[in-house]
This record gives sequence, C-alpha cells and structure tokens, in this order.
Amino acid sequence: MDRTMILSILAAAVLGFVGMLLLMPEPTDDGIIRLPWQIHQDTDGRTQVFGLTLGQTTLAQVREVFEEPGEVSLFKTADEPSRFAAEAYFERIYLQRLRANFVISLDADQTLLEGMYDRGLRISQLGGGGGKKIKLHPADADALANRPIRAISYLPKAKLDEALIEQRFGAPSSRLGEPKTGIVHWLYPERGVDLGRDRQGHVVIQYVNPADFGELMAPLAGLAPPRAD
Repeated sequence: MDRTMILSILAAAVLGFVGMLLLMPEPTDDGIIRLPWQIHQDTDGRTQVFGLTLGQTTLAQVREVFEEPGEVSLFKTADEPSRFAAEAYFERIYLQRLRANFVISLDADQTLLEGMYDRGLRISQLGGGGGKKIKLHPADADALANRPIRAISYLPKAKLDEALIEQRFGAPSSRLGEPKTGIVHWLYPERGVDLGRDRQGHVVIQYVNPADFGELMAPLAGLAPPRAD
C-alpha cells in the first residue's frame, strides 16, 4: 500500500471521527440531551427540545442554558400593521458541540407589545417586506425576560443532506417545495417541526407546539410536493 493511499485512508478516518463527535451526544451537567432531533411532547402537548419547553420556559431560563443574553427586539409586520412580535436573537451558540444561531419568539400579549412599541428608542425599516424593527427601552427588554417562549428557529452552521435528515428526524408527514428558492419544507405536524432545506444543504428548523402548527403552514399555502430531480 503506497504512502498516498495510506494518507487518504487516515484522512477519511479522521473526518469520520470528527463527524461522529459532532453527532454523538455530549454529556451535560444537568444530564439533558440538547440535540435538534431530540423532540418530545409533554403531557400537555407542548413541544420540548434543547431542554426547553415551548409555552413554559422563560427567556431568562433560555439565557441560563445558552449562557448568553441575546438581543431582544420588537417587530412590526407590514402585512399586519397592528401586529407585533417580540424575539430574542442568539448568535453562535454551541449545544452538544453543534454551533447554531437561534431566534426565540416570545409569547406576549399584543396590548403589552403595543405599549413597548410606543416607548421604543429607535425604529429601523426592514428590507423586502417593509416591516419595522424596534429597539426596546431597557425596562421593557428586561420585562420580556419573564415571558415564556412561543417558538424556536434553529439555524445550524453545518449543512445536512437528505439522508441524514431522515435518519435523525424520521420520514416527514409531507414535503412542500418553493419553486423560486428551491427550499423544501420537511413537515412534522405531530411534533411541531418545519425543517426547511435549500439545494446546498443549509437548513432552518422551526419548532412550535403542535397546536400552533397551522401558523407555520399558512405561508406555505399553495405549495406542492417538490419534483424529483
């Protein structure tokens, strides 16, 4: 066996070992496995993932898990001008050795958010849809720390191929494709998961309670299953 072949085999072995490390659970101090495919529903039907429970875990508790404060902002959508959404953005979070960005949507009353909008320090116009991003008054940002989380968007750095998605998440109930972007949505309504994957393997995984899955489906109305390549 020549030197080139030996080096190739060693390189493949190293890459395989690194891949195993990335996909194997890493022990945590509290014993909780925080992997994106470890999804459960509690007795009340609430989605549990990353050791967080939608509708119960607060933003303050998320900060304890992530060990980061995140950036809290208020958004006003263009299609529904009277509707507000509060979100916390966490960048470069490592869980189980996997790096990802997180967008945590908070459950807050619209009347409460409207008051925060009126007290906002700065309003920025968002591109594309014409929505607005509001920098909150510090007191209002602090108050949101006690609000429960409503949804999670998980944006991993790693690319995922279809075989790995099905191996880890299982076969979806259905798949819908976006013709313009090439994004295919893998839908798991009973688990509250919409996994969107583009042609290059980049994914965004959205988690909601199964009872709220209709909100994820609304923007996908009219889409059809993707055509086979």
